[in-house]
Amino acid sequence: MIRVVLPPHLRTLAHVTGEVRVEVAGEVTQRHVLDAVEERFPMLRGTMRDRATGKRRALVRFFACEEDLSNDSPDEPLPDRVVKGEEPFLVVGAMAGG
Repeated sequence: MIRVVLPPHLRTLAHVTGEVRVEVAGEVTQRHVLDAVEERFPMLRGTMRDRATGKRRALVRFFACEEDLSNDSPDEPLPDRVVKGEEPFLVVGAMAGG
């Protein structure tokens, strides 16, 4: 099971508290984790990635093991500690403005 931490507004939308756990078949990548989250919580489709292109939304960032993975390929394997369930995959809502 992959542990995923969603930002508060997405937890509210998905009606969950705390982290969620999803099963990922095959290689554990950003794309497969987000596919699993969106399959389990269909109301989140389009909130983290653009529905048409599948690209990360501008104000959403992805982290794991204290590393910003936001600009990595969505098909690159996630760190082993995430795969083993030792560390969560973090979806973070970025802030903008000034």
